[in-house]
Amino acid sequence: MCNLYKLKASPAEIGDFFDAEVAGFSANMAGEVYPGYPTAVIAQGKLQSMNWGFPLQRKGAKGQPLKPKPVNNTRTDKLKSYFWRASFEERRCLLPVSSFAEAEGAKGAMTRTWFADPDDNLLAMVGIWRNSDEWGQACSMIMTTANQQVAPVHNRMPVILRRDQWAEWLGGTPHQAYDLCLPYTGELLINRSDEPWFKRRG
Repeated sequence: MCNLYKLKASPAEIGDFFDAEVAGFSANMAGEVYPGYPTAVIAQGKLQSMNWGFPLQRKGAKGQPLKPKPVNNTRTDKLKSYFWRASFEERRCLLPVSSFAEAEGAKGAMTRTWFADPDDNLLAMVGIWRNSDEWGQACSMIMTTANQQVAPVHNRMPVILRRDQWAEWLGGTPHQAYDLCLPYTGELLINRSDEPWFKRRG
C-alpha cells in the first residue's frame, strides 16, 4: 500500500499538466505527503486541497473516542463496499504525484524505494473523495495489483492512468471507471534509496 509520496510541482505546473483551474487554490503542502496530510487533488475540473485519508472513527479500550484514523488507500476489490461505494460512484478524482514510495528490506532496516515517471515530473494517480465533518474534504488513493516493476517490493500499487484515460475516470460510468483500475503498463523509474523508511517527518 502507498503511505508516502512526493509532490514537487507548483500549483501552476499542476494546473498546466492536468488542464485544471487553479484560481483560488491555497494550501500549505509538504513536499513529502503522509496519511492525514493535506495534498493537491484534481476534482470537478479544479485543483483543490484535501486531506489524504477518509476519517475512520475509533474508540479506546474504555469506549472513549480517539482521534480518527486516516484511511488513505482503497483496494479495488473493496470499492463496492458500503464505506467506499458512494464516493467511487459519484466523486472520483486524480492525485498529482511526483513519485511514490514503498518500504523495502528487512524489518527494522527498511528503506524507501521510489517510483516515478522517467519522462514527466508528475503521475496521475486515481482517487475518490468526500466531505467529512472531521477534516472537510478528504480523498483516498485507489490500489490495484502491482505490475512487474513494483511487485518485487510490494504486492499492490496505486492505479496510474495515462492522459487519454483521465476523462473516462472522472466522468465515465462506475463500470467504465472500475475497468480502468488495472496495473500500470507504462515504464517507471525506480530509485532504491538508503533513506530509512521510518524517519522524522518534516
